[in-house]
Amino acid sequence: MSDIATGFIVDATLNTLIGASVVTWALILVKGIQHARISYHNRRYSKEFWSAPSIQAAAQLDHQKGPAARVAGIGFSTLIETESGASTHDLEHTWDRQELLDRRLRQQMQKERGSLESGLAILATIGSISPFVGLFGTVWGIMGALTSISKSGSASLEVVAGPIGEALIATAVGIAVAVPAVVGYNFYIRRNKVVWAFLDDFAIDFVHLALKASFIIERTGSKPAPSARLTEISGGKKASAKDNHDDLIAAKEAHA
Repeated sequence: MSDIATGFIVDATLNTLIGASVVTWALILVKGIQHARISYHNRRYSKEFWSAPSIQAAAQLDHQKGPAARVAGIGFSTLIETESGASTHDLEHTWDRQELLDRRLRQQMQKERGSLESGLAILATIGSISPFVGLFGTVWGIMGALTSISKSGSASLEVVAGPIGEALIATAVGIAVAVPAVVGYNFYIRRNKVVWAFLDDFAIDFVHLALKASFIIERTGSKPAPSARLTEISGGKKASAKDNHDDLIAAKEAHA
């Protein structure tokens, strides 16, 4: 085993661990920003939602920012879709209104969960394998050091300490990379559970509110009901006929 090959393998191991450390801290930073934004938008939308005078007024809120807002947006769009009375004969619409609403809310919550869990598998992988990668570099370095010592024919402390000490650095770096990855993974798993519990409670409350409103949400700027329009037209026709009759009687009296 040549010293050049041993040095190359140890250096490659250290470079791999340094790259994994950069990825770990980048993911920790990105997930921290993501969770800060999620917490802010969820608190803001929840306050606006529960401050609305009615579920109809809550349907006019912005449904783009934050998981809670997007879950509510899917719920409102489902209620509007089922209220429109469109005749559909596919499996998507074989459910009744409450079942379809539950299904759509759960689907959106799963999408939000997938977004929250993105990147955590990388943290878990780095936290699991980094110590073993460092140990591999250490073992390989020690093997090269022992080979060099046997060639030199001397086993004094000055000869042994240097090469073996350099090889042990790989294990230390592996542990230093693994600890932040494991801590970050556990922390964000806990944060995801908190967000998921919030969304689950919010979805249940949304279904109860929709049930109280009989699953009816009107579209913004909707046209008057057909019965109201018919009444208005009928009333107009009656008024016009009455005016014509009064004019005819006045003309007869003038002629007389």
